[in-house]
Amino acid sequence: MTSLRVGQQLFERLAELTGDGVGITRASYGSGESLALDAVETVARELGLATDRDHGANLVVTLHGSEPELPYIACGSHLDSVPQGGNFDGAAGVIAGLLVLGRLRAEGFVPRRPIKLFGLRGEESARFGKAYIGSRALFGELTGVDLSAKSSDTHRSLGDCMRDVGAEVERIERGERLLDAGRVFVWLELHIEQGPVLIARGQSIGIVTGIRGNIRHRAIECIGEAGHSGAIPRWLRHDAVFATAELMTRIDHHWRTLLECGKDLVVTSGLFGTVPEEHAIARIPGHVRFSFEARSQSHDTLEEFYNLFRSECASICEERGVAFNFDRRIDSGPAIMDREWIERLKNATKSLGIPAEEMPSGAGHDAAVFATAGVPSAMIFVRNHNGSHNPEEDMDLADFLEGVAVLREAITEAAR
Repeated sequence: MTSLRVGQQLFERLAELTGDGVGITRASYGSGESLALDAVETVARELGLATDRDHGANLVVTLHGSEPELPYIACGSHLDSVPQGGNFDGAAGVIAGLLVLGRLRAEGFVPRRPIKLFGLRGEESARFGKAYIGSRALFGELTGVDLSAKSSDTHRSLGDCMRDVGAEVERIERGERLLDAGRVFVWLELHIEQGPVLIARGQSIGIVTGIRGNIRHRAIECIGEAGHSGAIPRWLRHDAVFATAELMTRIDHHWRTLLECGKDLVVTSGLFGTVPEEHAIARIPGHVRFSFEARSQSHDTLEEFYNLFRSECASICEERGVAFNFDRRIDSGPAIMDREWIERLKNATKSLGIPAEEMPSGAGHDAAVFATAGVPSAMIFVRNHNGSHNPEEDMDLADFLEGVAVLREAITEAAR
């Protein structure tokens, strides 16, 4: 069976198993994610590949090498999704790796060093407020506080949900390294581009140079004072909506200023609202809850902007008589991709006659965790219409197969 057909059938199977009626939902450490891992594992076995689950409950598919003591080539991505997301975010990278390993085995290619495909869990932050959970667990980067975080749907803890799928939570909580970075020769990750750059350039493939880090608060509360909308004049109000709206206006101004100074930065408040049990058209809102996220390729820029944000919060508290309560700050550091492997991927595109340019990634990826753990890491972007984290993701399979070809070329050259 051709790679096109195997890939197409597996994408269709994932959509069938995890479709929610609007888009795709594969919650981190939930049933949809587990169904996706099982589906990939089934096809891997049909292709004659060895499969296992690691100590973090991630799927590992292996093409054995003639010199198993050598550090192995690792590739893959994640299989979870945001609620009502698309079918290609994450899954494209896992299926790409599977097609490469399956094709090499079918051709009788025996690599010197082993090649492993990882189907990682928990990359998205939607359910527990923290990204890269599956890969962080491997490198001892999760804490007891992380494991006690409650899911956004069932309110069960991350630790309990990880234990449900077979992760060794006690070792993870102790900060044990479940994966030796020295045993990994390289991490290669194919992923759909989640923005419009490749579409605008008219190119199918991009080579990633670096990944933005972020600072996040899952829930910040602005506490004011509720009151009758007609009875309290402006000068006596402590309106949580107007206070939070002013905060957003001020940080937008700082964002624009930093951009004009040539800094790399994006800012988002994706969750924002008054309390449904309290809000009313004739009530001055006394409580607003919102999220905060800033992303940049520069750690210094992130810290500079975050300090401005906290300074503006303090100023508004004083001016409007409100208070801001912050939950735990969550950090993900920026990551630079390995220069040698960027060149290898570019050489692969040239040998295949596929135009490709270097580009940064605004979105986060598991490659950032591998890179900061000391593993040489690189990424391939595949053109994708309609953005990501929505049901309208639209990756052309012809573009996908070009990405698979680049991945195979790079892996084969490194495995000889």
